[in-house]
Amino acid sequence: MDRLRDKIAVITGAAKGIGYETVRTFINEGAQVVMTDLDIERGTATSENFGTSCNFISQDVTDESSWDKLANHIETNFGRLDILVNNAGILATETTQDIETTTLSQWRAVQQVNVEGVFMGCRMAVRMMKGTGGSIVNISSTAGIVGSPMLVAYGASKGAVRLMTKGVALHCARNRYSIRCNSVHPGPIETDMGDALLGLQNYVDGPNLESKWETMRRRIPTGNSGEASDVAACILFLASDDSKHMTGSELVVDGGMTAN
Repeated sequence: MDRLRDKIAVITGAAKGIGYETVRTFINEGAQVVMTDLDIERGTATSENFGTSCNFISQDVTDESSWDKLANHIETNFGRLDILVNNAGILATETTQDIETTTLSQWRAVQQVNVEGVFMGCRMAVRMMKGTGGSIVNISSTAGIVGSPMLVAYGASKGAVRLMTKGVALHCARNRYSIRCNSVHPGPIETDMGDALLGLQNYVDGPNLESKWETMRRRIPTGNSGEASDVAACILFLASDDSKHMTGSELVVDGGMTAN
């Protein structure tokens, strides 16, 4: 229960879903967590529930000044950063996202959050960690590995995160910064974003959400959809010294879907 004892961790998009579960997991493993999110009300309430091991900073990951504000908060209150989890992301801004219906504004909105937000997070973390070392974990998706015709903007953004991760990892390794950078690739996970995914993927049969999840589970080799805690456990592994010889790697958490 002490794999992150005394580590200073930042988790973005942490007010719910995978981010929230990762905060809980990290605190249970001894970390001091700074959680960020656009949802101030939920983020504040969540932080208060976790007590003194957690504090909340409102953040728009697309705003460069918000990263500067976060870096200043960490330096002032903790003096260093050990772990960054770039979790904040969006699925879509419209109800369709194929190549014929996706507008340029929708495309840009998805890239701005999912790619530029991760870029600025990695840049901040490298600047803060290069003297002491640390771990960056970027949340991508199986949509960044295999084609997603109904999620063209999202899939492109998560593919960018996958290769950005490898570029950051090699840069840090070659400069001997002792900074590791890895990515996690969830498949269908039963969170709010997972529900939204099934709403967009009209080819998933069923008149209601639960029947769509049942159909999806039949398509997963293990027969089970993932939970936020399954992803958080993989993030913990990459954040901790248990994975000290891993960098530029990708962990797929999908019940075997991409292997099938």
